[in-house]
Amino acid sequence: MPRPQGFTYEQRADGSVTITHAGRAAGTLRGARAERFIGELEGGDPQLVMARWTGNYKRGNERSARAHPRNRG
Repeated sequence: MPRPQGFTYEQRADGSVTITHAGRAAGTLRGARAERFIGELEGGDPQLVMARWTGNYKRGNERSARAHPRNRG
């Protein structure tokens, strides 16, 4: 799986976390979810963690889906 790029996050004073991708907001986490997210950042690759939490990551089936009869030109 290719490594995601372009994710950043900002932890705000109220405890919420805003995740951005290529300069656009991809998600906002508050409360316990924000705390779990920060905890996961320490244990792994931050780009992969942010991609997983926002749902913006490749699942590995893009090539096979392209060849499906429904998706052919």
